[in-house]
Amino acid sequence: MPGEKNRRLVALALAGATAAGVLARRVWTLNPHVVRVSGGVALVYTVRRGAGEPVRVLRTGGVYQSATYLGLRRMEPVFAYYRALARLFELRPAVRRVLAIGGGGFAFPKLVASEHPGVRTDVVEIDPAVVRAARRWFFLDEAVALARAGGGDLSVFCDDGRAFLERGCGPYDAVVLDAFVGAEPASSLATVGALRAARRALVPGGVLLANVVSREGGSDVEFLRSFVATARLAFANVVVAPASDEERSAEDNYLVVASDGDVELADAIAYDEDFLGAVLLDDEP
Repeated sequence: MPGEKNRRLVALALAGATAAGVLARRVWTLNPHVVRVSGGVALVYTVRRGAGEPVRVLRTGGVYQSATYLGLRRMEPVFAYYRALARLFELRPAVRRVLAIGGGGFAFPKLVASEHPGVRTDVVEIDPAVVRAARRWFFLDEAVALARAGGGDLSVFCDDGRAFLERGCGPYDAVVLDAFVGAEPASSLATVGALRAARRALVPGGVLLANVVSREGGSDVEFLRSFVATARLAFANVVVAPASDEERSAEDNYLVVASDGDVELADAIAYDEDFLGAVLLDDEP
């Protein structure tokens, strides 16, 4: 029976989640939608913390990939790191063209459409099922209309982010990287070759912004160390700032900003050569 099949898929999608029993009871109550994505099964469901606003989430690989408010705040970001990515407009107030790699629930492009009229945002999302979910449950079409009404645009490309960069896109004022496969970052977008391709897609002095997430409850920042070391081979200036959401995430988020122009953030985290990890390289063919 279809209902029984969906229940089995939900059980599989929740396997391995922290406090699985408690979470499962909450999700069953909220009647989740099962979405077949390229990486397996995703869940779309609504949660509420105490008396707080209801929040719809997209969960894949045991982690939240995106979230949205449902009422008047539906264009606002739920997670702090999306607001951190919007510091782009603090660094480069004259931004007019942005490339965002990794769509998910399109939280960052929605923020741009609602708060920065006139900006043209191209979003590259590899999975068409995720785009369909964003249109159905995360107000993507409304954001497109809002961007266009403000004199900008929001265009969606179903494509591999690395391939999109390699074909010679742009030029953009900014490239934003927020692409994950479940809980893991998209490794093909973190190598020297990928970051140099991103630099080529930028106008002179343009900026790259990346959401980088810790592991092991914040104690493992090895990927952050390696990403910073790699970015320093592609860009003249690389800074790191905190972008964590203590309420909604078990891991720490960091904003990494890279540019050949000036980059100054008041809350930048100082680091030295000892902090830098192993440089990330593409696999040999």
